[in-house]
Amino acid sequence: MGRLDYAESTRGDTDSLAQSPKPRTTYEGEARPQFSAHVFLHSPGMAKTIVQYERGATIFTQGDACEDVMYIQTGGVKLTVQSKSGREAVVAMLGPGDFFGEGCLAGQPLRRSSAVAVTPSAILLVGKATMLRLLRQQHAMSDRFIAHMLSRNIRIEEDLIDQLFNSSEKRLARTLLLLARYGGESPMQIVPTISQATLADMIGTTRSRVNVFLTKFKRLRFIEYTAERQMKINASLLSVVLHE
Repeated sequence: MGRLDYAESTRGDTDSLAQSPKPRTTYEGEARPQFSAHVFLHSPGMAKTIVQYERGATIFTQGDACEDVMYIQTGGVKLTVQSKSGREAVVAMLGPGDFFGEGCLAGQPLRRSSAVAVTPSAILLVGKATMLRLLRQQHAMSDRFIAHMLSRNIRIEEDLIDQLFNSSEKRLARTLLLLARYGGESPMQIVPTISQATLADMIGTTRSRVNVFLTKFKRLRFIEYTAERQMKINASLLSVVLHE
C-alpha cells in the first residue's frame, strides 16, 4: 500500500493569503459565526496540496526532511517513534481536524516521528512558509492553531500521568475514549479499526492483556462490535476511568 495520486494540487500565488474576506457586520444579539480551520484551509487562493493515502500507507518516516504542516481532512493517522535499538512506540492517534508535523515551524529540520494512515485518509499539506504567513496574518487561524498546540501539550502531560499512576485496564479505557473523542465537540462512538497489538503499544502492556480487557469491556457492554467488526464505544466506559 502506498500514497495515492494527488486529489488536488494548488500551489499558487501565496500573496493571496493576505486577502481576507471582508468582515460581516454582527448585530446585537446575533451569534458571531465560529472560525472553522477546515473552511479556511479550503478557501480559494489558499496554496495547498491534498494527498490521499490508503490504509497502512506511510505519510512520512522518522528522519525525513520536515517541510510541511499537515492537517487531517478525513481519516486517521498514527504517530510512532523508534529507538536506535529498533523498539517502536505509538505516541499519538490523530483524527479529522488535527494538525501534525508542525515541528518545522520551530526550525526542526527532520521528522522526529513516523506517520502512518490507519484508515483511508485525505491529508492537506501546507508548506512551512505558507503556514508561517497564515499565522502572522490571520489571527483567527493563529488562535485555532495555538489552541491545538496547547491541547496537544495537555494531552501529553495526561498521558504521562496515565502511564505513571494508572492500571493497564484504566489506560486502555482512557485510550479508547480518546480515540472516540469523548469530551470533544464531536464524539464518534465508532472508533477507527485498530489492532490489539497497536493498543498494547499505546498503553505499555501486552496484546494478550488487551484482549482480556476488551473481552471484559464487551461483557459489561462498555463496548460493542458492529457487523463490520468495528468497535463502538459506549459512554458507560467512562466508569472505568472515573473509578478509583
